[in-house]
Amino acid sequence: MGNGAKAAQKRERNAAKAGGAAKSQTKTNQAALNIICATCRQTFLLTTREPALEEHAKNKHSKTMAECFPTYGK
Repeated sequence: MGNGAKAAQKRERNAAKAGGAAKSQTKTNQAALNIICATCRQTFLLTTREPALEEHAKNKHSKTMAECFPTYGK
């Protein structure tokens, strides 16, 4: 038996131990999209930092961050 067969058997055993399919993180990611641009309604993750939001406001809308994200940091 070669190494390829051993690897395949190990994958099968590990899949049986895992007991199910991989879990999706889509719902969690959708819930974390809670920063919304007031101009274009684009959503950003909760962890998005201020420089990225300033860049969006300046490059996309030629506005200040306060105009695009009035509720940021409140």
